[in-house]
Amino acid sequence: MGEHEHYFTAEPASDADRRPLRVRLAGREVEVEVARGVFSPGGLDKGTAVLLDEAVPPPPTGTFLDLGCGWGPVALTLGMLAPEATVWAVDVNERALDLARRNAAALGLARVHPVTADAVPTDARFDVIWSNPPIRVGKAVLHDLLRTWLPRLAPDGLATLVVQKNLGSDSLQRWIGSELSMTCTRRTSSKGFRVLEVRRA
Repeated sequence: MGEHEHYFTAEPASDADRRPLRVRLAGREVEVEVARGVFSPGGLDKGTAVLLDEAVPPPPTGTFLDLGCGWGPVALTLGMLAPEATVWAVDVNERALDLARRNAAALGLARVHPVTADAVPTDARFDVIWSNPPIRVGKAVLHDLLRTWLPRLAPDGLATLVVQKNLGSDSLQRWIGSELSMTCTRRTSSKGFRVLEVRRA
């Protein structure tokens, strides 16, 4: 990627260099497509792997959200674990969304919808939110993102976030509790990451 280009760039200018990748999701070996200019193009990043290992399995149906979907490992996992659920996979990066759409289609996951935020129905409420949030966008942007989406949890919904311990997981936990008036607890710590669970207070 260029010097000023990041995985949270809406339209990466760098050459995509698309390539197949074998990865294990939801207990299955699957082949996905990845590319440069998106988050973790080399495979499943450590934080996402911790999230997928430690999150409470989703219910069989409902409306789910993957916030910051990248090429789609979280949304694809949710879709495979709960094929009757509707999964919204949100990202700003058009290349990532294209990859996530291709990967969902290749796996036959018709109910996984990779889209920009404005395409999610405004009345959607989420039974499950899973996210490896883009901490490196900066605190102000991250807080705006969480302020937008976490309050859209359904009354009995559960959000699970994975945050690197040395990138402010504990302060983020406190901020969610104080700023959003939501219950935020630490589910576990693993490999330098905190797994946080957020519920309506």
